[in-house]
Amino acid sequence: MPTDLPLDQHIRIIFDPFKRRGTGDVFPKPGSLAMELQKVVEKAVKENAETVRVIPQTTSLFATAAVEMWMRGVHSFLISAALTQVSPVWSSISGYYASHYVVRGFAHLLGFFLLYRKKRIIQIEIVKGGHVCRIIKKNAGDREHKFYWKTVKQHAQFKNDPFFTINPDDNDVSDSEHRNKASYLDHIGQFPNFNPLVEKYLKERLHYLAAMELSSVPVPNRKRFPDVVAVQLIALHRIVKFRELIDNVLGGKNRFWTAHRNPGWCAGFIDFNVVPPRFLEAYGSQA
Repeated sequence: MPTDLPLDQHIRIIFDPFKRRGTGDVFPKPGSLAMELQKVVEKAVKENAETVRVIPQTTSLFATAAVEMWMRGVHSFLISAALTQVSPVWSSISGYYASHYVVRGFAHLLGFFLLYRKKRIIQIEIVKGGHVCRIIKKNAGDREHKFYWKTVKQHAQFKNDPFFTINPDDNDVSDSEHRNKASYLDHIGQFPNFNPLVEKYLKERLHYLAAMELSSVPVPNRKRFPDVVAVQLIALHRIVKFRELIDNVLGGKNRFWTAHRNPGWCAGFIDFNVVPPRFLEAYGSQA
């Protein structure tokens, strides 16, 4: 990230406008960030410029987008857990999207946004107190489920963390390849007798996943499809990592994050605590 700031300072700055604001209507209307960035691209094209200076309010949209995307991930994870026995196929698909939304949330947190229709990548840079959007032409390989995962994995904060990958689609051990099999392969079958969702089962499933001590990173394996346990475990740990990162940076000093770090719509089901994987100590020493 071409910025003169460490990641923790970058996060504090993009969340700063919400430090003392009320939390009632803080989330912008749908598509606010994309629409704002489309205007930035149009201005850049008109002026034949690679960068456009923006106001801090534009930068703060990356913060709200990141948190909203994380919340989508939490919601998808709950859906996945609820569907474990009802539909292993849809449980694995919604579990994949739980991971994808969280990874995309991390990318927004880092200051990146992919404008599909404009075929541009927008990167926020905060240099010497100024807020700038850098406009980068999108390559053919910069697809939604590639770009955001690659961007996060390449960042210094995550490059040595085995819970993050480039999400390859040419490897059996891959979130993407496992999702591709669930979504596109013919003759999958996997139709258990349908039963209505049971709250007691969901709570038991969530407790089971949170209490499991990992001996390795549970990246889903296409050959073990539907590898539902792995899909759900890695999604949960990514969800927790997002929350822990912002907690560590902002503490309890940001009213927006304090209000949304425990979404009311999932109260009583998930407390965002997991058993820390012991093997990560080895990776941490390499960072």
